Amino acid sequence: MVVYSWSRFTFQLLIVVECFLYLYLTIQVAADGGRNFEDSLILTPYIERGKISEGRRLARVPLTDSLNITSYSGFFTVNKTYDSNQFFWYFPAMSPDNKTAPVVVWLQGGPGGSSLFGLFNENGPLRVKNSKLEFRKHNWALNHHLIYIDNPVGTGYSFTKDPKGYCTDEKQIGEELYSTVIQFLQLFPELQENMFFVTGESYAGKYVPALVYTIHENNKRAKTKINMQGLAIGNGFTDPKFQMVYSEYIYQIGLIDWNQKKLLENIEKDIVEYIKQNKWNAATEKFDEFQEFFYNATGFRSFYNYLYTHERSDGKDYTGLIQSDSVRRQIHVGNLPFHNRTEVRNHLKEDFMKSVAPLVSKLLDHYRVLLYSGQLDVIVAYPLTVNYLRHLNFTGSEEYKTAKRYIWKVNNDIAGYVKQAGKLTEIMVRNAGHFVPSDQPVWALDMITRFTRGKSLH
Repeated sequence: MVVYSWSRFTFQLLIVVECFLYLYLTIQVAADGGRNFEDSLILTPYIERGKISEGRRLARVPLTDSLNITSYSGFFTVNKTYDSNQFFWYFPAMSPDNKTAPVVVWLQGGPGGSSLFGLFNENGPLRVKNSKLEFRKHNWALNHHLIYIDNPVGTGYSFTKDPKGYCTDEKQIGEELYSTVIQFLQLFPELQENMFFVTGESYAGKYVPALVYTIHENNKRAKTKINMQGLAIGNGFTDPKFQMVYSEYIYQIGLIDWNQKKLLENIEKDIVEYIKQNKWNAATEKFDEFQEFFYNATGFRSFYNYLYTHERSDGKDYTGLIQSDSVRRQIHVGNLPFHNRTEVRNHLKEDFMKSVAPLVSKLLDHYRVLLYSGQLDVIVAYPLTVNYLRHLNFTGSEEYKTAKRYIWKVNNDIAGYVKQAGKLTEIMVRNAGHFVPSDQPVWALDMITRFTRGKSLH
């Protein structure tokens, strides 16, 4: 497999899964002949034939029973022409009021990062320690119906049987995710009236708005309606043009000097100019140059938390476990490979530096939007999000620019700082890097709970 020269750096930035997968995956993306599609549980035919009860029974995951956790997993066909199928893993809410608990979709970034990273290392009810499953105390399934989706196809366990099935833009990604969500609600119709939220982090700063906008556009005429209420994005890479303000931030935290700052500013100017000219590949390759500059100037090998010079290795254990024969059988993936990200990222190369800010602007007229940032992140640092928000035209944009900043506390601890304007809530989470739910699980749970319940964060 030929990998573009830019990809060594470009896609390391947005999800630490890259580091883990390349080092620890024992099964790599291979020729189609090496895959056993037949052993995977495709639930779409059961839905189409009205065999809902049978489909749900087959989707049940016995793996989590020993921890008293109910869960379901399988695949939904999202493109019949190319036989493209998305993998999901669903955890019903554990709270006594679970019948009315909000439904939350979680999407990882990348592009090509499996959402199972978020499940096992950030906000899911499971974690892996010493090759064994354990219960995570502060997880979002305590009071939410939580759905993890490997998106787009070619990510994690999601697969397509035809190279033409890979997504090349956010419109296609939104449509295929929408298909998955609709089929999920047909399989679990008791959740159709529950409040529905889409969440994610990093490059999912594009996926989340793409899905919510697709829901918004289809909901009026859809037979299966979604009770869409809001979206939440953590350290989202959403509007590259206005997020190219790394130089000032990296200088202010002391990782580069004044002369290096000036050199980095020139790189940023070139990137913005390429974006203005719609030279997407050139912009992406120039962005790769920025990242290499950062590595050389700082000696760092990680962008995710500036307290650490290298990627942390405490999230790698899950990749081996989920590829064991026993777990494969129990989560219904058969012998499918757990994909690395090469095909997904190569097909989305031109999409990488495009903006979805216009979608965010439209969605802010209709839904609650939470944008949260870890204080210690570099690759999508808090000032980058603020800069694109200050250039975003939406109902409440002028109010946002002058909004008061409040202290957000959890159990009398200062968890961060919050600003609100219109339907927008913007939060800076203290002492957290790129992966906020992992670094601050108690505060992250408080944040998402207050947001989905419409409660104030100050």
